Amino acid sequence: MLNFTIKQLAVELAARRLSSVEVTGFFIKRIKGLGKVFNAFISVDEERSLSAARAADVLLRQGKGCTLTGIPFAHKDIFCAQGWRTTCGSKMLSNFVAPYDAHVIERFNTAGAVIAGKTNMDEFAMGSSNETSYFGPVRNPWNTAAVPGGSSGGSAAAVAARLVPAATGTDTGGSIRQPAALTGVCGIKPTYGVVSRYGMIAFASSLDQAGPFARTAEDLALMLNTMAGFDARDSTSLERKTEDYTRDLSKPVRGLRIGLPSEFFADGVASDVARAVDAAITEFRKLGCETVEVRLPNMKLSVPVYYVLAPAEASSNLSRYDGVRYGHRAPEYVDLVDMYKKSRAQGFGAEVKRRILIGTYVLSHGYYDAYYIKAQKLRRLIAQDFTDAFTKCDVIMGPTSPSTAFNIGEKAGDPVQMYLSDIYTIAVNLAGLPGMSIPAGFGDTNLPVGLQLIGNYFDEARMLNLAHQYQQATDWHVRMPEGLEEP
Repeated sequence: MLNFTIKQLAVELAARRLSSVEVTGFFIKRIKGLGKVFNAFISVDEERSLSAARAADVLLRQGKGCTLTGIPFAHKDIFCAQGWRTTCGSKMLSNFVAPYDAHVIERFNTAGAVIAGKTNMDEFAMGSSNETSYFGPVRNPWNTAAVPGGSSGGSAAAVAARLVPAATGTDTGGSIRQPAALTGVCGIKPTYGVVSRYGMIAFASSLDQAGPFARTAEDLALMLNTMAGFDARDSTSLERKTEDYTRDLSKPVRGLRIGLPSEFFADGVASDVARAVDAAITEFRKLGCETVEVRLPNMKLSVPVYYVLAPAEASSNLSRYDGVRYGHRAPEYVDLVDMYKKSRAQGFGAEVKRRILIGTYVLSHGYYDAYYIKAQKLRRLIAQDFTDAFTKCDVIMGPTSPSTAFNIGEKAGDPVQMYLSDIYTIAVNLAGLPGMSIPAGFGDTNLPVGLQLIGNYFDEARMLNLAHQYQQATDWHVRMPEGLEEP
């Protein structure tokens, strides 16, 4: 059961060779044991999870189950789940119990899936290492001295350590793809608007997008079938015909054109990462794909553009946390203004404060045109670069992260170096494109390397097809950190 995929678990549950109570109990035991080693979870409610499992078993006995029925999933603690504490990794929301379900949670509940727990994350999704969480850093299952990436590091670590078969995350500038790469699992960020943001605590509304973590591309497709869909409560949700993201998995990839941007293979990428990515691209050539050179000349501007736009949106979104309606309130204050100041000073961590200050500055009178408007214009140029590149290729490939996982504390004192961890992922969010990371080998220190695939708008099925075919020819995705066999 430990290494069963979603697809395999679904077959066993449908055949009644396993029950959801058995499966859920097995993984809850691992979460309560190994989960503490990696600090991957913030909230676990064993009785609530087992109650959902019993309900799923009833559906399965009645023949009313679907693919995800009875399977336990972890959810990033950014998704509101009714009756569950939903903290967003922050002291500000450490006592907040969600009164409703996010759209993503609703979809999993409707499918009969089980919530196994809520995973640790960078505070308000602001970070690239999962070190900014109020609940402490998450540790990488491949090396507990190393970070798992962020902000969805808890979800990535939980899947890598086999604490759950799969998990959800969110990606604002690479927060699914980068931790997937650093922990050796698969993760996909869909096209902006494909998955509803309703009930997903906002960081940067024009960039945030939910997506799944799993160990195979096939499992990602199965999860995306559940997560994707129009939601009238989200004004950015796209009303589109329902897709089956598994439809092209077995399709031959011969003749597909892979674009290789020179900007992805410049001096910034570590040599061991470059070797693994080159070997993966060679494998795609063996599968019959063609490779072509493309240019993304404005990609070098993506980090500064992102760190103007994302903090600006965060400054606006986080203004609601004032200690009045919900969340942390300072225990002592003299008047209303003093309560606002103290509640926010005590409730937010250093990285969140830094980004609020930057965002407020770039939105202020006299700087709005100089910074925010200019960044929006550059964002359009970055998106146009991708549009031009896709006239020459079907999918773009390159490294997900410039290096393998770095040690906890290594970059904590240098925010700029931390921000550069997302140099290959941020442009995808700025353009609203789909992107994914799959395991593609190991670096010099035996830590995982991720290969990034970037598709044109709504091209998730093609990306998943390429990833699936690669995984039929390689075994990187089935590798498991040592010493995790026992719960």
